Amino acid sequence: MADFDPNAMPSSEERTWSILVHAAAFSGMFIPFGGILGPFIVWIIKKPESALVDRHGRAALNFQISMLIYVFVAIALVFVVIGVLILIALGIFWFVMVLIATIRAADGRDPGYVLAIEFLK
Repeated sequence: MADFDPNAMPSSEERTWSILVHAAAFSGMFIPFGGILGPFIVWIIKKPESALVDRHGRAALNFQISMLIYVFVAIALVFVVIGVLILIALGIFWFVMVLIATIRAADGRDPGYVLAIEFLK
């Protein structure tokens, strides 16, 4: 795998796979844990071929794992009523952030996830 050069223009194929790694998270809306499995599968398949896809895949997985942790905390807070509001806010936040990261990948930019814990470096 080649090192990532921020000044190099990514190929069309690399950008397509970078978009797909983020968009695959939307499978979580239909498949349990699809939000993690979708990006993981794309990342595992394509990371040896592209440093860009590797970087986007790690960012997507870090965000999805972080969101899963936040959701578990919010579920625990449902018993104190505030958890319901937090779950709604997390759902909206998740959707918007994945959409933004997908658009940024299409533009050849970093995904820009906020509140993501860096598990994969």
